[in-house]
Amino acid sequence: MKLLIIACLALAVAVSAVDIRTPAPNNPVYGYHLKFGIPEARRIKKLEEAAAQDATLSGSRIVGGSLTNIASVPYQVGLVITVLVIFQSVCGASILTHNRLLTAAHCNGDGIMTANSFTAVLGSNTLFSGGTRIVTHDIVMHPQWNWATIHNDIAILRINSVSFTNVIQPIALPSGNELNNNFLGQNALASGFGLTVDGGSISPSQSLSSVTLPVISNQECFAVYGGAVVASTICTSGAGGKGTCSGDSGGPLVVTSNNRQILVGVVSFGAAAGCSVGLPAAYARVTSYVSWIQSLL
Repeated sequence: MKLLIIACLALAVAVSAVDIRTPAPNNPVYGYHLKFGIPEARRIKKLEEAAAQDATLSGSRIVGGSLTNIASVPYQVGLVITVLVIFQSVCGASILTHNRLLTAAHCNGDGIMTANSFTAVLGSNTLFSGGTRIVTHDIVMHPQWNWATIHNDIAILRINSVSFTNVIQPIALPSGNELNNNFLGQNALASGFGLTVDGGSISPSQSLSSVTLPVISNQECFAVYGGAVVASTICTSGAGGKGTCSGDSGGPLVVTSNNRQILVGVVSFGAAAGCSVGLPAAYARVTSYVSWIQSLL
């Protein structure tokens, strides 16, 4: 009972301390932890625990995606985030170097809550058990991050150095001519630990999922989300009800270029109406931030 009272007081303080900026209607990242991250963390943890006990459980997370082994996306990181001291939220990230990860800025500060700490989960098919687990408090937000407009939704996490293995590998950043490529029409791979809004169970051995999505034009994306879509945004189609979902925030969007995989997007936001309604998903466009990222590596 005492913990519940403390938690309620902490939540009241957090809400009363909200930034005076006004979020756009249905802003999907404003209050991310409270609306999505904390509920998803509870559900993912419960399903992972149930799956460990019941070999008949199956299903998927990324909407319309399929279960994926971490060895096929070894750059994928799960983030278990502590907020308000006692609550857990979830996001994703990508490995850049032995001690740097890339994630979304709203995974740290969403306009209402700010993360206390992050547990980075590397080399694991599940989020709440297994893998290499590193706790960090060290995050660098993009200096122009604005949760009210959702612009510059990108951040660097600093972690203790980790050794690379077959299931822990960095993803390359775009370079050369790739920096001028908008990747329009290319198929991109999104991966993450997030669940669909409709719920669903997971397999006993893995929970990481992935989906291949075509990159669409910013004009098409702007027609849906308006001013939240700018030149530093990249979007994928939601046709067929496929896409990223709550809990995937901060995770990677990857394309194949010059016979190698490169990171082109960081999961930022989708439709407030839900993940499976067929609307686009939006990401921070990595080519717009390569100089800033490299300055922090």
